[in-house]
Amino acid sequence: MEKRIYLNKELLADVYSYTRKARKALRKCKPIKLYGQVVRVVGLTLEVQGINAGVGEFCIVKNDENKALYAEVVGFKGRNSILMPLGEMQGVHPGCLVLSTGKAMSIKVGEHLLGKVLDGLGNIISDAEESYDRDDIDEITVDLSPINPLKRKRITEVLPTGVRAIDAILTCGSGQRIGIFSGSGIGKSTLLGMIAKYGNTDVNVIALIGERGREVLDFIETDLGEEGLKKSVVISATSDQPALVRLKGAFVATSIAEYFRDKGKRVMLLMDSVTRFAMAQREVGLAVGEPPATKGYTPSVFALLPKLLERSGITEKGSITAFYTVLVEGDDMDEPIADAVRGILDGHIVLSRKLAFKNHFPAIDILQSVSRTMPDIVSKDHLNAAAKLREILSIYRESEDLINIGAYVKGSNPRIDKAIEKYDKINDFLTQLPDEYADYSDTIEALKDLVEENDAKDK
Repeated sequence: MEKRIYLNKELLADVYSYTRKARKALRKCKPIKLYGQVVRVVGLTLEVQGINAGVGEFCIVKNDENKALYAEVVGFKGRNSILMPLGEMQGVHPGCLVLSTGKAMSIKVGEHLLGKVLDGLGNIISDAEESYDRDDIDEITVDLSPINPLKRKRITEVLPTGVRAIDAILTCGSGQRIGIFSGSGIGKSTLLGMIAKYGNTDVNVIALIGERGREVLDFIETDLGEEGLKKSVVISATSDQPALVRLKGAFVATSIAEYFRDKGKRVMLLMDSVTRFAMAQREVGLAVGEPPATKGYTPSVFALLPKLLERSGITEKGSITAFYTVLVEGDDMDEPIADAVRGILDGHIVLSRKLAFKNHFPAIDILQSVSRTMPDIVSKDHLNAAAKLREILSIYRESEDLINIGAYVKGSNPRIDKAIEKYDKINDFLTQLPDEYADYSDTIEALKDLVEENDAKDK
């Protein structure tokens, strides 16, 4: 027989009231925190016992003065965790308490970042006193996966940079990734500043990784300028910062670029430099016991490079066009980092010290540089004109020694005669002052006129 149970309404009301009070009390309770403790400090790392945290999790280290130092789990040694701090380890000693936050690094992003300078952890340092508690601010993690290959759109649209040598001969596409390979002091920062000022994009995200502290303000005021800064977000992780901060600075910049891309904007990501990013990862790798491999770089360096570089590109929502500088050691374009980066990116621009000594700026060596997407995004006439200009430069360079010592006799070879005649005009076309903007349409017309003049004389 079915039994029915009848509850008193007053009893139900009392149960509900007690339950609500219990919930409020639980919210006010402070949960028990399980602390670990520092047992060793070895080089750049902390060895901690008593915490249960995975690789990539953030932890808080507290010293006797109760000052908090953030650190990230980078490895393990037996049952102990290896942490690398995101600040100075002064005051840390065995026995300091360590608390795992249970989450990876995240940053706050929004339109308020435009015109601001951030540190390597995503904190605003240009006007830190301003409050940004607004509804349009989002929080995102910095360690995201690259774009699904099947969700990458094909690069079909030209992105003018305002630099004649690039727009004419090394045309860049919206969503392309290009490397700028250069030795020290050849003008890569100046070239990045020109691209940031004159590039046809909605937002610039500029990452200065491992730069000298003096150069940050110089780049902002001299190379970028006031107009360039208004549509830019600058991330600065200088060379005196811990290795992990320099690493995070690159990922923070990429995450901010992805945020604006997903808002439907055309984003320009400029990173200077990938080499110092690789050096920072080498420091981390060696600190956790990785063996040095190619020229002292650990295997994790070459595993991490594609995870960073493959995150830029074009999707259905927007695009990130990226320029990464590579500081080559001893002007050796085949050193390990340069070789690895060149194999990942969609093109490379080589800056020549020889051209810089001749006061040829930007010192782009056209014959060593290439844009892999250019054949798919420019007209046939433009592509043919660029090829003819390359041919003229190549002919001159092959005979340059004979020409300079006066051993070449005019009229011996019509192709060399034409190259000698046009060499100075081509150099004038390819050189450009930092404050000089070159319109894309005018650049292409000037290129065609330069080459067609040669063809008309031949006929």
